[in-house]
Amino acid sequence: MIDLHSHTDASDGTDTPRELIDLARHAGLTALSITDHDTFFGYEQAREYAAALAFELICGIELSTKFHGKTVHVLAYFPHSGPSAAFESWVREQQEYRRDRNIRLIARLNEVGVAITLAEVEAIGRTMTGRPHFARVLLEKGYVQTTQEAFDTFLSEEGRAFVQREEVALADALQRVGEGGGISVMAHPIRLGKRKAEEEEAMVAEAVELGMAGIEVIHSDHSPADVARYRGYAVKYGLLETGGSDHHGGNKPDIMLGSGRRGNVAVPDEFLVGLRSYRPAVHR
Repeated sequence: MIDLHSHTDASDGTDTPRELIDLARHAGLTALSITDHDTFFGYEQAREYAAALAFELICGIELSTKFHGKTVHVLAYFPHSGPSAAFESWVREQQEYRRDRNIRLIARLNEVGVAITLAEVEAIGRTMTGRPHFARVLLEKGYVQTTQEAFDTFLSEEGRAFVQREEVALADALQRVGEGGGISVMAHPIRLGKRKAEEEEAMVAEAVELGMAGIEVIHSDHSPADVARYRGYAVKYGLLETGGSDHHGGNKPDIMLGSGRRGNVAVPDEFLVGLRSYRPAVHR
């Protein structure tokens, strides 16, 4: 079994890159992809350690994009070699957008009576500070009793202090991934939030037209019925199938690396074979 969706403390997970490799080996996984948000730092930190252990580590990243007014996450995989220098430069630009959002989020929290500073949050999240790190500070300073309360009260889209992060258009992100040598996959499609299957499928079909190469069929948020539906989309639209736990360590303690939530994730090795053998269609 493999896991193609995981996070380290280089973004919003709590495990160090080396700890994540150790967890993967302990879980009996044969391969792992580190897909931190907007950074390759965790992968780079784990690469030599994984190689020394003869453990297969796949280069990946998770990007936030905007599509029909919704945030849609894209997993980009580089199964043969790392991304191009141009793509890495573009990723660094996305990191600047993240920090701008954090500055505005601090200002908004201060406006609603929460006395925390960006320095306090960045001491935990460092260069890739995100909302889970804000939640941890809110918890430590007694403004909330749980991480979930931090999101519900302050940080989610319905929260009192929510601020929108500037996100790249899906079409632009897919083009950048392709030009950078990567393979783009729609992450956890259940989060498209469409109640009607035909509306969900229409969004998937449009994303395919824009250049989406795959779909995350297996995920901790997906029920068996969801998995069957997404496999149907993969067959219908010629998409790669991928899957992963979306492990975040202590920030999502109910999700285990490799096995997901209460054992609902089991990603076959064949998914990685598909990624490795993928060749983009040539449009004339």
